[in-house]
Amino acid sequence: MGPLPLPTSRGEGKVCAIDGCAVVYDNMHTQAAMLRALRLEDTGVPIYVQLREQMLRALGAGALAPGEQMPTMREVAVALKIDLNTVRHAYDELERLGAITLVRGRGSFVAEPPPALDGRARAAQTDSLAKQTIATAAAMGVDPLALAERIAALAKTEEKP
Repeated sequence: MGPLPLPTSRGEGKVCAIDGCAVVYDNMHTQAAMLRALRLEDTGVPIYVQLREQMLRALGAGALAPGEQMPTMREVAVALKIDLNTVRHAYDELERLGAITLVRGRGSFVAEPPPALDGRARAAQTDSLAKQTIATAAAMGVDPLALAERIAALAKTEEKP
C-alpha cells in the first residue's frame, strides 16, 4: 500500500514516498521563511524576549496558520546561533501566552484562536494588555501617548481591504 496524503491545516496534502515513509512538505517553506525573518539585535533586550516578540508578530501576521507546526527549537537555535535553552524560554512564554501548543515528542504548533469573550472579560483583557504595553513602552523609553497614536494609525491601515 502506498503512502496516504496527510492532511494539513489548509486542507492540502503534499506527500512524497521515501522508503515507505510519507513526508509532508506543506509548511516547510513557511517555517524556513519564518526562520529567515528572525533577527537579533544588540539593544539590551533579552534574546528570548526579542525572539518571543518577533514570533508573536509573525503569527499575528499569519505566517503560519493555526494547527501548523512551528520551526523546532533546535532549528531556531542553530539558525540564530543561540543556546537551545534561550529558545526554549521563548517557546515556553509563547505557550503561556496561548500562541502555541507544545506537544512532547511531536513539536510545537500554532494554537487555535481563543473563543470570543463577553463584554466584561474582553474589557478586562484589553485593560491588562494596555497596561502591559504602557509598562513595556516606559521601560524602553517610548512615550505611551505616541505609541497609542501609532497603534491607532497601524490599526486603521490594517482594516483597509
